[in-house]
Amino acid sequence: MEVVDILGYIGALIIGLVLGLIGGGGSILTVPVLVYLLMINPVTATAYSLFIVGTTSLVGAFKNMQKKLVDFKTAAVFSVPAFIAVYITRMYIVPAIPDHIFTLFGFEVTKNIGIMLFFAIVMVAASISMIREKKNKIETEEKIKFNYPLIIIEGVVVGILTGIVGAGGGFLIIPALVLLAKLPMKKAVATSLLIIAIKSLIGFLGDVQNLEIDWVFLLIFTTLSVIGIFLGIYLNKFIDGKKLKRVFGWFVLVMGIYIIWKELY
Repeated sequence: MEVVDILGYIGALIIGLVLGLIGGGGSILTVPVLVYLLMINPVTATAYSLFIVGTTSLVGAFKNMQKKLVDFKTAAVFSVPAFIAVYITRMYIVPAIPDHIFTLFGFEVTKNIGIMLFFAIVMVAASISMIREKKNKIETEEKIKFNYPLIIIEGVVVGILTGIVGAGGGFLIIPALVLLAKLPMKKAVATSLLIIAIKSLIGFLGDVQNLEIDWVFLLIFTTLSVIGIFLGIYLNKFIDGKKLKRVFGWFVLVMGIYIIWKELY
């Protein structure tokens, strides 16, 4: 096993660790680890990421279910449009993207470059969401009211985004649960993990028929990520997750800018 492979598997552990420590964001590292450390094709990497993110989030969701923090009705309402969109994206839209998208000033934008650039933009958006400080409001239980048209639009957008880049999209789902379903923040974070798990794993099903999956590698990587999330949940008792989230946000921002630079130059 080469040094890069060892670093890649350490990356798997870190992905789960971050998810366990700050309740999200770790999945944004999955594709860069798979592409730049383990040299996996971006299309395959986004597919693997869906399985890794889905399985790891499901473990986190089960932990939250035990604490009775998951709102199942809200999860169902948000999941349906999201998983339909992500399945269609992986099954039909991603395979339909041409290998050569366009050429601008002599620079050829291929399918792989296009996916990585789009992923980098998502990373930058996610990092801004993590860096921004939000004022803590006193949370009160409100009657859950569903704004169905907005929920469907949000679900479709998050589903397409997840389908293309293979990331969970928690930075979009959590604000939607708070604003559109009036969930308290703790319940929103817990419920979002279940939504991410459902739509990611269903999206992965759209890839099984289109790609050759290296199950041995994928299961080893996912197992390490799951071990990481348990380690993160344990360390969360001793580390301030909010401060760590901001630091991690800056790291993701730098990573996003680096990917844009690497793909363009």
